[in-house]
Amino acid sequence: MPLRPKVGVSPRAARESAAGRDRSGGAHVSTRERWTLIAAVLGSSIVFVDSSVVTVALPKIGRELPTTVLGVLEGQLYVYTGYLLTLSALLILAGALSDYYGRRRIFLIGLVGFGLTSVLCGLAPNMEFLVVSRVLQGAAGAILVPGSLALITANFTGEAQGRAYGVWAAATAATTILGPFIGGILVDTISWRVAFLINVPLVVLAVWATASHVSESRNEKATGHFDWLGAAIVAIAVGGLSFGATYGQQRDWRDPLAYVVLAAGVVATFAFPYLMARSREPLVPLDLFKSRNFTVTNISTFLIYGALYVTFYYLALFLQGVLGYSAAAAGLAGIPGGLLLVFLSTRFGALSARLGPKIFMSVGPLLMAIGVLWFARVPPTSPAWVFIPGDPSSWIPPSQYFVDFLPAQIIFGFGLAMMVAPLTTALMTSVPVRNSGVASAVNNAISRVGPQLAGAVIFVAITASFYSGMAARIPGTDTSDPTFRHDYPPLTVPRTADARAQAAREQSTDAFHLAMYVGAALLLAGAAVNAVGISNEVALKAGKREAAAAT
Repeated sequence: MPLRPKVGVSPRAARESAAGRDRSGGAHVSTRERWTLIAAVLGSSIVFVDSSVVTVALPKIGRELPTTVLGVLEGQLYVYTGYLLTLSALLILAGALSDYYGRRRIFLIGLVGFGLTSVLCGLAPNMEFLVVSRVLQGAAGAILVPGSLALITANFTGEAQGRAYGVWAAATAATTILGPFIGGILVDTISWRVAFLINVPLVVLAVWATASHVSESRNEKATGHFDWLGAAIVAIAVGGLSFGATYGQQRDWRDPLAYVVLAAGVVATFAFPYLMARSREPLVPLDLFKSRNFTVTNISTFLIYGALYVTFYYLALFLQGVLGYSAAAAGLAGIPGGLLLVFLSTRFGALSARLGPKIFMSVGPLLMAIGVLWFARVPPTSPAWVFIPGDPSSWIPPSQYFVDFLPAQIIFGFGLAMMVAPLTTALMTSVPVRNSGVASAVNNAISRVGPQLAGAVIFVAITASFYSGMAARIPGTDTSDPTFRHDYPPLTVPRTADARAQAAREQSTDAFHLAMYVGAALLLAGAAVNAVGISNEVALKAGKREAAAAT
């Protein structure tokens, strides 16, 4: 007699479960699990791609789209930040909804929403329509990021789960690395609209995989009413901090709106735990933070992802603005480290499931810090690399690249590969499966707020360091003059041979080194937090407990 499908489980998934899917915690992966992983990876990948591809498309969007209310530069700003605002602000709400109403159901809603908004973006008739579509697209993306990890947590156990986290991390890295490159090709050869419309076939595949193969799961202990007030407060908190920091940097902290939004975020952040403690059905149960691994992992996420932002952002500026790398060369320069992440994440994910995540979460950031400190020794005289697709002689970087950058990329990439999947393992095994959606969402929100706050602080420090150094190098110059600051921004050196340009080059290098020191310090702090706080026993026992429950 065939197995009767459970409520919320697809018939195909039920048949495969009856056929004897291995839930012993081994590395065997069934067809159902394989398609679940594909759906999860596709869902998160399209979100990360659309976070980065748009930066390549913005110049053509500004030239081709008419505007009726917004200016071109203002419209480009909101196309980028509007997406990030709703993506960040709604992460925790989306994670809680998936636990409450069903992870498969909410994930499907997110996929359909992302596909529809991608079509709206691709067909936008003007800038204002595109901005609204991007805001809606960010809301759909907020469902997919925590939802993808929640699907993996609910459908995998043991070493197979560790490998699945590794695949998820590798796919994230691959889309982050290749997204702008592929997007640039599409924008240059076809149209910027294709950069959005390319999501549609990927969404269709993900919807089919989810509907056909993914089992439904939810927090069966969730009763009563959903905490919509908590959802509003946390959206203001995360959105205010993230958008305020990003907007402030883009406006050089001269727009009062940045301070107003940041203040709202700070107030909501302090109000949120008080509200959760008084709520009968809190959006984020404060009991989650009683788990040592959950709390420690989120603290280290704040530190490590802040360091990642500082490192990558200022490295890109330094390569292009100071050393003279072309945009393509700057992207290619980072590929060696990214490839290590792509190819090693799965292996380290499996090892962490078998041995525990502590050693990997401690040594990984330590190696990353060594790589970042290597960047801090690069001189302003390191030669430029201008990559020209039609000129094979430009495909090989200058010899100094193999001394100044390649070793750092390899060390950093190896450390990052060692850290990412084990961190995910430690996080997701630290809470009950019923809370996997909101747990993933909290961590994703922290990984987005941390970089923005770290970036805001280091921006102020670098700006102050740069202009005070310029005043010392060029006596009698008023570095507070707006015209001077317009002509000589940090990490953007005029291509001239005069004394001011030379001073700007040297001082920009010093500012870059300062950013790398801050990044290394954050990584070392993250390594120390993990070494002291992470418990292997908690992670390993949780994995065994889930495997036993699944048999």
